[in-house]
Formats: sequence, structure tokens, C-alpha cells
Amino acid sequence: MSQTALPHLPDPVEPPARPPTLPAMARVRRAVRNQVEWVARDLDSLLPPDHPARAMWDLLEQLDLDAFYADIQAVLDRPGQPATDPQVLVALWVYATTEGVSSARQLDRLTREHDAYRWLRGGVPLNYHMLSDFRVAHPTAVDDLLSQILAVLLYAGIVTLAQVAQDGVRVRASAGAASFRRKATLEACLEQAKARVQQLAQQREHPDPTVTKRQQAARERAARERAQRVAQALAALPQAAAAKARQQRTLATGKREKVTEPRVSTTDPEARIMKMPDGGFRPAYNLELATAKAAGKAYGIIAGVAVTSEGTDANQAVPMEEQVHQRTDQHPSALLLDGGFAAREAITTLTGRGITVYAPVRLPRNKAEAERYLPKAGDSPAVVAWRERMATTEAKAVYKARGALAEWANAQVRHLGLSHFTVRGIAKVTTVALWIAVTENLLRWLAAGT
Repeated sequence: MSQTALPHLPDPVEPPARPPTLPAMARVRRAVRNQVEWVARDLDSLLPPDHPARAMWDLLEQLDLDAFYADIQAVLDRPGQPATDPQVLVALWVYATTEGVSSARQLDRLTREHDAYRWLRGGVPLNYHMLSDFRVAHPTAVDDLLSQILAVLLYAGIVTLAQVAQDGVRVRASAGAASFRRKATLEACLEQAKARVQQLAQQREHPDPTVTKRQQAARERAARERAQRVAQALAALPQAAAAKARQQRTLATGKREKVTEPRVSTTDPEARIMKMPDGGFRPAYNLELATAKAAGKAYGIIAGVAVTSEGTDANQAVPMEEQVHQRTDQHPSALLLDGGFAAREAITTLTGRGITVYAPVRLPRNKAEAERYLPKAGDSPAVVAWRERMATTEAKAVYKARGALAEWANAQVRHLGLSHFTVRGIAKVTTVALWIAVTENLLRWLAAGT
């Protein structure tokens, strides 16, 4: 078969270079964000089965929350709009506290933007006013919630009262240093506040057309609250004066250099100027925590919470032990106390309840080290036994556990967002501190896996 030669093909020609495409000429699928989308997805599918929000909700369902429902006036077979479920509000605040969220406005925003908070909310109506009011409106219910959690942990053997440590930590108050006024200034402020209230009441009869009714009502409410706070500050002056008197009596010891006229804050009359851990002086509250050691664990469980306006821990040991007994129906076997709690009257009282007290013995002024543990005049038998006990190596070894246990609790409450209080007054401040304790103990319960 003959072969025919193929014709010669010309060499390929390179196509001309194409100029780069400009953005305006490109054909792309652009984002369209104003188009309605129908997404078939329920709230329950937003979170995985092992999400912490689900675990918190499951724990709360095991507790008695009846006290949070007591004030609801909308009931079955009666007219009225249904109320938002308090269990939802409790769950939202507990979960928010685990993430260090303490602002009602921020929590309100999270319930619309964050899947975990949206799941906890479950579509119920709420706003930041409701969240803010609910947080401080149920002090007794939150206190009872802490007692319930302690009972569960005690029953499960997660915690015992073999060793309970108490410590106080000063937390910044929601008041400025410049808000503190002396008596004469407070009286002048009260007169001005009353005059402002009367002026706004008269303006109600002849309203300003440029001011809405809502603005007028807000101004009147602000003026009334201002007058009330100043009146409360004047009423709190005797307590501040008593503290100054105690300060004056210690002047001869050289511990104080200057005693000034007592002053009270017009912003938060119950707050006091205290020396903070960094050495500065700022308005603060003294937060007292009793922490029970968890069985076989390095951490503890918060068993008692108290807030005072005193800058000292003196006279706080006995009330705290009474609170722990009231919550658990048990007395601690041993109390590990800082030196500020170790008053002789407190040691006598606690020993009479069958409690072994471990607290450092102060060295008397101008005395040798050998005299630290010797009995003193006026010592009760319980105090003498305490001095002898603290001289032993065994007692000093037991007391070493106090620092780790108490400071752990202080660190935990700060980790949960309690670096400063955003509410005012001992009642509200105590309620916020109780929320922190409830959240911390729920986290310990969750970690135990029971």
C-alpha cells in the first residue's frame, strides 16, 4: 500500500494577549443581602447535643425554681398576657455569667445574635429592662438556689464540710470617689434636689411644648431618685462617723496618720472608701466567701456569701458559720480563718459549736517570738486551746490549705466577671454575688458529671 505524505501544516499562532478584566465588566454572582430567605431550621438544631448551654439547662431542670414564679400575676383561667418564663431568665443569666457577661444590654443583644443564647431564650419576649430587673429582684430565690445546689453536692459526696475556709475580698463599687460628700454639703444637695423636684412638678401644670411626656416623666423620676439617694447618704452618716471614731481610737498606735470628717457617697450611700489590693483607696464593698473543699479535688465549693460595708474582716466569722449551718444543717468540722477573723470572742463561740478553728496567732507588740502562743489574760479555755494547737506542726500544715482554697474562690469569682459591681446598695450587690456563687457551683456540679 502506498503511503501519501501529509501536507505541511503551518506553525500554531499564539493568540493575542487578553487585557485584564475590569471589575465593572466581570460577570460574577454578587451578594444580595436584601432578599428574603426561607430557612427551614428549628432552634434545637442550632446547638450540638453536648453544648454547655444544654447542660446548664438540664441542671436547672433538676432544681426547684418555684420561688421565681411567686410574683407572676398572670395565671390560668384569668385575663392577662403570659409572663416570660423565669427559668429562661435564670438560665440566661447563669450562662452569661459563665462567659463573664454582666451587662443586661449585652445579654439582650446576645439573645438575638448568638446561637447558644437564642437557644436558651427559645423565642420568648424579653428586653434589657426585664433582664436587668430580674437579676436583682429575687434575692431570696437566688439564695435558696445556692442552698439547693449545696445540698445536691453534699448528698452526692462531691463536697464535705471537713474543711471550710473563709476570706474577704474588696470589690470596686459603682460609685466615684468624687461622689463622697460631708454633712454640710449633703444637706445643701438635699435642698437643691427637693427644689428640683418641686420645679418639675410645677412644670407639669405648664408643660414645655418642646418636651415630650416621656421626657418629662424621666426628668421627674431622675430628680426623685436623686433626692432619695442624698437622703439615704445623710441617714448613713452616723455609721460612717462611728467608723471614723474607731479610726480615731487607733491613732495612738501609729497605724493611722490622719482622720478626716466622715463622708458618704451620693451615688451609692452604702459603699465605703477601702484600701484595695493594689494599695489604692477606692469606693468598694467587702465580699465574704466561705469555701468548702471538694472531696479529693484541688478546688472548692462556695458555701456562704456575704457583703458588708466594713473594710475589715473582724466579726465576720460567726455570722458566716451560721449561714453555712443554715444552708446545710451541718457545722463545719474545721474552719480555716485569716488573722483578721481570729477574735477571741469568735474563737470561743465557734469552739462551743464543736468546730476546730485554725487561724494564725498574732505576735503581741514588743514581745519575743517565744511568747506568741502563751495564754493571755482574759483568754477563755477555747482560746488557750487554740493558741496551743497553732503552735504544733500539724496545725500549721492544716492551715496551709487555707490560702489555696480561699484564694482559689476569689480568683474564680473574678474570672466570672466580678471585678467590680455594676449595681448599687448592699441588697443588690449581695444578689449579684449570689448569682456568681450559684454559677460557680453549677460549673463544679457539671464538672463532677453527676
